[in-house]
Amino acid sequence: MKAETYISVDIEADGPIPGPYSMVSFGMAVAGRMEGRTFEKRDPASATFYAELRPISDDYVPAALAVSGLDRDVLLREGRHPAEAMRAAAAWVGEVCGETLPVLAAFPLSYDWMWIYWYFMNFTGQSPFGHSRCIDIKTLYAAKAGVPVAWSTKRQMPREVKSTRRHTHHALDDAIEQAELFQNLMLWRSGDHPAIAETVNEEA
Repeated sequence: MKAETYISVDIEADGPIPGPYSMVSFGMAVAGRMEGRTFEKRDPASATFYAELRPISDDYVPAALAVSGLDRDVLLREGRHPAEAMRAAAAWVGEVCGETLPVLAAFPLSYDWMWIYWYFMNFTGQSPFGHSRCIDIKTLYAAKAGVPVAWSTKRQMPREVKSTRRHTHHALDDAIEQAELFQNLMLWRSGDHPAIAETVNEEA
């Protein structure tokens, strides 16, 4: 079996789904490598990719766009064409992974994977992560902690697994922060933290 390289991915978008709406930026950071049963973490700030993209439609949700802090008019003038950006991203993934298999990691996976996979397939015809090489950080925590997925929010996680970085809604910042969370969880044993929060009413 080939070793795997885990790429933390975070995206910002101007609406709920790709196609009718646009991915406005995305960041990628190498979180670490798994060979056999051994996980080795990497400094996630040392190998990164970031792009701001030209919108692909006229429709957008102002509140969604506001989360990223990006200016739509600037993106229309200066954003990278999605096809060029996705080709560059695929080349970067190939470069940092070498002979290992790329695996996308995200929190929550369902949202970021939906956008990244759609953009890769729509603009390049293929994804460097295939159709299923991905891992959900929420599910990883739920499985290790032995709690429901609804309890797998960052606020309810023990301090030792959280990143010390702020969540800024800048895609690259958040990809790096997320990479540190992933690293900590990969190396964490649930027995290290006997008390798990019992509230379940907060979204991730």
